[in-house]
Amino acid sequence: MPELPEVETMCRGISPIVGCEIERVDLPPCHCRPITMEPSVAILNRRLRGRRVTSIQRRGKRVMLCFDDQSRLVIEPRMTGLVLLADPPDPDHLRLRIQFRSPHNRSTMRSREIPTEMLVWDRRGLGTIRWMTERDYLEKVDSRLGPDAMCITAEQLRANLAASKRPIKVALLDQSAVAGIGNLYAAEILFLAGVDPRTRCDRLTKPQWERIHPAITLVLQDAINHEGSTLSDGTYRNALNDPGNYQNMHRVYDREHSACPRCEDGVVRRIVQAQRATFFCPGCQRKSGRHPSISNPTAT
Repeated sequence: MPELPEVETMCRGISPIVGCEIERVDLPPCHCRPITMEPSVAILNRRLRGRRVTSIQRRGKRVMLCFDDQSRLVIEPRMTGLVLLADPPDPDHLRLRIQFRSPHNRSTMRSREIPTEMLVWDRRGLGTIRWMTERDYLEKVDSRLGPDAMCITAEQLRANLAASKRPIKVALLDQSAVAGIGNLYAAEILFLAGVDPRTRCDRLTKPQWERIHPAITLVLQDAINHEGSTLSDGTYRNALNDPGNYQNMHRVYDREHSACPRCEDGVVRRIVQAQRATFFCPGCQRKSGRHPSISNPTAT
């Protein structure tokens, strides 16, 4: 966490800052592990002061503030990072504050509420904040990521992964193949597609690939509609410091020993793959291929 749905929710949540000019960038007092920030906050303040936010974009699991000089601030929340317009969960883990100027002509901002600041909060300090020119971004970030999970075609997905000997669950986490999917949503996607997460990519059948692709879109879009998943630790919050709701829709993730929501006799099982927990139903998700109960990926 956070994965594509949570980061997309962050981007949509901070969209009111589009059109705002930056007054100041500073580092709130924080005695915790320092976050990776390039360049230093002093240089960042000099480069961004007076710059106008022209758009908010997402690339995989990254939030990007794009400015009128074509540069951008790339924020990667990683495990516990948040981007907020409201008060943070606590003041002890604030990592960056961006303050905005009051616009001279408020009519140009229409009738919406104008934010005064944006905050970056990170409990564990594993996230990163990097200011980049357009060229640096294209060379160091964009070129290293695969197609976005919400945009990838079925042909691209299969071309990028079909020859891999890795289990499909592990392969879906490869950001250079498909950007945005993490551990939680990979498990949910494969359940919806009726595919055993242990199956090697090069052994998946054509019908299985044909179920995986629409399942990706369905699961991620549904999670975005519910503003992401706030797990039991309560860390993830949207830009207004409210929890997401998709955790209430999880079919298998973190539901070990629970009855399968699709078949009558299945029980959700937990295994470890690539040092991460995987949840699936052995009854519905069979290595043998197409299961009679999985006629299409929209069935739950």
